[in-house]
Amino acid sequence: MNCIIIDDEATARAIIGQLCSNENSLTVLEDFPNAMQAIKFLNQNEIDLIFLDIHMPDFTGFDFIETLKNPPKIVLTTSDPNFAIQAFEYDCIVDYLVKPITPERFNKAIKKAEVTNHNSTTSLPAEKVENSSGNDLYVNIDRRLIKIDIPSIYLVEAKGDYINVKTEGKNYTVHSTLKKIADKLPDDLFLKVHRSYIINVDKIIDIEDNSVLIKKDVIPVSRSNRSELMKRLNLL
Repeated sequence: MNCIIIDDEATARAIIGQLCSNENSLTVLEDFPNAMQAIKFLNQNEIDLIFLDIHMPDFTGFDFIETLKNPPKIVLTTSDPNFAIQAFEYDCIVDYLVKPITPERFNKAIKKAEVTNHNSTTSLPAEKVENSSGNDLYVNIDRRLIKIDIPSIYLVEAKGDYINVKTEGKNYTVHSTLKKIADKLPDDLFLKVHRSYIINVDKIIDIEDNSVLIKKDVIPVSRSNRSELMKRLNLL
């Protein structure tokens, strides 16, 4: 993988460059002391991976990501552990390394980037992924990626900046949005019945008036979504 390093500290760039030299799969094309120089480089070159510091003068790492239309895979490198949850709101970020970075931890990040890079080149078209009920869903919880079996999900509930994913075996609270998880769930199995709820239609126990019963949860059904729900049911 061709990569670049962006960090305002020369020592940090040198350390990451040395770590990269120990990985046969990595080729460092350039390193930059600020994001603006890197943007000029990216306008003329294609790369696979960026090692990106968060705190830089004038232009933060997150500001930099927002400028990229089609960002490559990104590994954040920072002395600040407080932005991990925010970081994984970005699909392009594959890992979050807190300085000082050990070779062992760096190697794990590279393996994640390699797996993600491989999956992005062999994945199904988006519409087929959305309609496949056999997929797994990965959620980031406490800087760990947890695999959830999609058919086991029976309810997704929005609560402020978080969503509560309820499954047959366990519940998960994730910093995300209802729209983001809706894009990952197969349309043939799940339905948004209310601005705060997505349900697994196969798990419905009972329907009464403007609500559905799933497990022990009574879920409101908005008037605008009721007709779509009724179309999905196998009515006599």
